[in-house]
Amino acid sequence: MNMSSRAWIRPLVIVLVIAGWLAVGGVGGQTFGKLSEVQENDSAAFLPSSAESTRAAELQAEFSPADAVPGIFVVDGITGPEDIAFVEQFVATVVDNPIEGGEAGRTVGEVLSPPASEQMPQVVPSEDGEAVLVSFSVSGDVAEESAGEGTVGELVAETIRMTWEGSESGSDLNGHLTGGLGILADLLEAFAGIDGILLVVALVVVLVILLVVYRSPVLPLLVLSTAMIALTGAILGVYALADSGVITLNGQAQGIMFILVVGATTDYALLLVARYREELVRNESTYTALWKAWRRSLEPIAASAGTVILGLLVLLLSDLKSNAALGPAGAIGIAAALLAALTLLPALLLIGGRRARGVFWPALPRYQASEQGHGSDPSMGSGFWPRVARAVDSRPRRTWILAAGGLLIFAAFLPTFKAQGLGAQDVFTTRTDSVQGTEVLEDHFDAGASSPIRIFVPVDQADDAVEAATDVEGVESAYVLTPSVAEGAPPGAVPGEAPIEIDGRVSVVAITQVSSSSSEAADIVEGVRDAVHPLADDVLVGGQAAEQLDTRVTTQRDTLIIIPTILAVIFVVLVMLLRSVLAPLLIVLANVLSYGATLGLSAILFNHVFGFAGSDPAVPLLGFVFLVALGVDYSIFLMSRAREESLAHGTRDGVRRALAVTGGVITSAGIVLAATFAALGVIPLIFLAQIAVIVGLGVLIDTFVVRSLLVPGLVSDIGRPVWWPWARRIPSDDSLS
Repeated sequence: MNMSSRAWIRPLVIVLVIAGWLAVGGVGGQTFGKLSEVQENDSAAFLPSSAESTRAAELQAEFSPADAVPGIFVVDGITGPEDIAFVEQFVATVVDNPIEGGEAGRTVGEVLSPPASEQMPQVVPSEDGEAVLVSFSVSGDVAEESAGEGTVGELVAETIRMTWEGSESGSDLNGHLTGGLGILADLLEAFAGIDGILLVVALVVVLVILLVVYRSPVLPLLVLSTAMIALTGAILGVYALADSGVITLNGQAQGIMFILVVGATTDYALLLVARYREELVRNESTYTALWKAWRRSLEPIAASAGTVILGLLVLLLSDLKSNAALGPAGAIGIAAALLAALTLLPALLLIGGRRARGVFWPALPRYQASEQGHGSDPSMGSGFWPRVARAVDSRPRRTWILAAGGLLIFAAFLPTFKAQGLGAQDVFTTRTDSVQGTEVLEDHFDAGASSPIRIFVPVDQADDAVEAATDVEGVESAYVLTPSVAEGAPPGAVPGEAPIEIDGRVSVVAITQVSSSSSEAADIVEGVRDAVHPLADDVLVGGQAAEQLDTRVTTQRDTLIIIPTILAVIFVVLVMLLRSVLAPLLIVLANVLSYGATLGLSAILFNHVFGFAGSDPAVPLLGFVFLVALGVDYSIFLMSRAREESLAHGTRDGVRRALAVTGGVITSAGIVLAATFAALGVIPLIFLAQIAVIVGLGVLIDTFVVRSLLVPGLVSDIGRPVWWPWARRIPSDDSLS
């Protein structure tokens, strides 16, 4: 009766688990395309309320209630009045055109700030007469309104560009939309590939690798199905948090979360399936084999996932909402990957019941009664990893010294990593329309005029603030904001006009020589703040360039807090897993060295191969979070098996056996994760491309150097004391010889 009950319970549990996850997949699949609706990609929205530029923006709203998103349309190649007339005709056409996408029948002119009916956009020629610009600014609130699958601002930008394409035939003029409106539209277009091409590329890459690893057409499909359903579960959680305003999600965080789920699920699956294959040789029952594999894989997989989850949650300490959002979004993704790998995948592996070995077809693992137990030494085999294990064991000290020396050489280039920030036009890996427009703007106009530095000072300090700002290198001019200037008139157009005064303050406008969206403008803001802050305690300096500077400063603050916290969290998790203090300390130090080497090698590639202008300040920080949290996984997989083997065979033999038996699966996991992150490179944003390179290189270094040479060499060289202070359970190597 008992056996009969068990025979019914097992299939029933399998069916219920699969049905439950399919239900999650069905609901999550419907939410898949909705994540873009709750994204916020305006960098200003990520700064803390305490940031100086944020407080300045609140004051700016009082001086200029219509907070417009500037859309600057620039045309070069102007040769005479007929070209200017051509552009004027284009302006007249575009303001009357309905917004692309049928945005409630509104025209472009109706959503401009001010509306075209009140003030027609003017064609402004450059001093050299070779270019003109037209301002198509849209109110910030209107620009963010949802319209179809995009926003009003995005559709206005598309309408302007399409109208120009339709009117420029036969003309030698080149027109480009830049400014906040153009850059935002290009960013949204880049992020549009996250839901489609990014995921497709990642899945195809993983599929190819799994086909090579498993040499089976069935297992890869089961693993990828598990990853996709885990992703839908993660999407449900992340969407709920973003929709309720708990987190501020952006496109970059969404893309990274997708990659984390696919990569982590595949890694956990590789470890579980490898252990399952081992147990199928020792156990005739597929249920028994999977149960033993699951039980022995649970601790390292859970510790691995827990390390990454806790490391990501440390990002909640970040003052930047974009980083803080990535923490819970990534943690939810890893949690979904863990649950799916430990529940859904085992259920899928057992669909065939007694014939479940068929998922390994054509290389079916055969039950061999003589192979029961763990007496055979896997490091005595003739394969690649047994040979590596024996080589490390024969000369452990030389191995770890050479590995550490190689990493130190690359780490020496760490100071050359440029993370002072990127201008908005430098964030793309391709020359988008807005980037080309910024180049024209900087060549022919005062590029900073479209989004100047805003200085708020007491009214009696206005003249001193103008003088101080003008003396800063990189500032073209400065003036006090007056009513006529606020309405579009040039400074000084109304002689003797009193400035706009609110609560005893005035606004001083400083025009930079470079575009306000460039990284150089942020450096100029730093100089302006140094010059005007001594004038009064309540002086505030804001604007787009100030937001970039505050993002840089906030990231530097976050780095000093987050990195030590993550190291402490990982150390505690490793102590609990390995029942040791010294071994976790060595692993943490090895991974820090690996991170330094990765950043040094990345600096060489970014500066001399790819020619990147620099890096976002958050790149080194996020690179650390991913590399140390994910990279330590492979040491966890190795050392948890090493401790298991050491309890029976001593430390040196245990490390040799663990390296031999885990080498193939951990290497496969590392290659899968590196390849998955490499898929981020298909999105044309330097931030994601650099994260892809850093994490990809770092994971490979962790896989082939740290886990294969440095850590096993160190542990073998130190021997039994590495398990201090709980080493008494480990037999000494001498007692077993």
